[in-house]
Amino acid sequence: MSSTFGKNVTLTVSGRSRGEKLTAILDGIPAGIAVDGELISRRLSLRRPDGVLSTSRIEPDGFEITAGVFGGFTDGTPICISIGNSDCGDGDQPEYFRPSHADFTTFVKYGGFADMRGGGFFSGRLTSLLVAAGAIAESVLCGRFPGVSAATRIKSVGSVTDPSDVSDRKTHGELKNAFFPVVSPEIAEEMKREILRVKEEGDSLGGTLETVILGLPAGVGEPYFDSLESVISHAVFSIPGVKGISFGDGFALSAMKGSEANDPIISAENVLLTSSNRAGGINGGISNGMPVVFTTALKPTPTIALPQTTVSKNDPAKPGSVAFGGRNDPCFAIRVPQVVTAVTELALLDLLVSGRFLR
Repeated sequence: MSSTFGKNVTLTVSGRSRGEKLTAILDGIPAGIAVDGELISRRLSLRRPDGVLSTSRIEPDGFEITAGVFGGFTDGTPICISIGNSDCGDGDQPEYFRPSHADFTTFVKYGGFADMRGGGFFSGRLTSLLVAAGAIAESVLCGRFPGVSAATRIKSVGSVTDPSDVSDRKTHGELKNAFFPVVSPEIAEEMKREILRVKEEGDSLGGTLETVILGLPAGVGEPYFDSLESVISHAVFSIPGVKGISFGDGFALSAMKGSEANDPIISAENVLLTSSNRAGGINGGISNGMPVVFTTALKPTPTIALPQTTVSKNDPAKPGSVAFGGRNDPCFAIRVPQVVTAVTELALLDLLVSGRFLR
């Protein structure tokens, strides 16, 4: 099992949905960085469910840093973060494989020994560790690169889409600190109504998120295999439920001519920029100084109250039509913006160290 991300700045996670405690080890953070406990708590609170649009399992997400920080500052050694589970319940191992969950694949890979109660190691519960570690990465970026900032908004829920632009810093900052980060208040309410409507039907929805990185200097990225897109994608695909990622105009570029897809290069006060940003701020796997923009696609929550066809773990010849309703999110995409931002900040920090921007 590979539970570690990063090369220079690494994050290792451990725990499971119904376990007593979740643990993360964040290594490679330089000494002397102020660790803002209030920032960590705030970021965790923005990931937390509200019980109406989300799961009824609401954990306090109280965290403890037991190593790597002394007197409020990083000491250069690995940082250990632990988050307790208080509302985990006992639960039973599911008898039937749940469609579109990791039940079947983990059963094959680990011989049936994996604890899959509540999703086990593959539960979204572990994303709390990503958010906590990302908040520390955010503090490093704010201290060493004050202009660099990542924020993620909800772009669509089901068929409801917000076409707004997120390039100005004011909107960017507001989204970074919003519980339901949608630019248009009217579309936000429409999204909420759609989630509640589908929840009443016993079903679920997917969605897309758009992340914008402002202030990233040109030259960040280590092609071939550690390009800016590669490292961000690696981090983002660690989030449960992510099924796709595209940068800039993404797949739409495939239907364009080169004359339409190319970003014209201009000079503004001796700084090279592009007059459009279809490439999403990246050329050749390296940042070009424009805002880095990417979209993440999340599937609908697989746990739904409607009957689904499956088979028994104990007897694959025994079919079943089972409803797996429980404390599930009708659209977990709305809880993921903070998670995507967090892993993006970890990816950026790792690449900035690789490129000797940060020592």
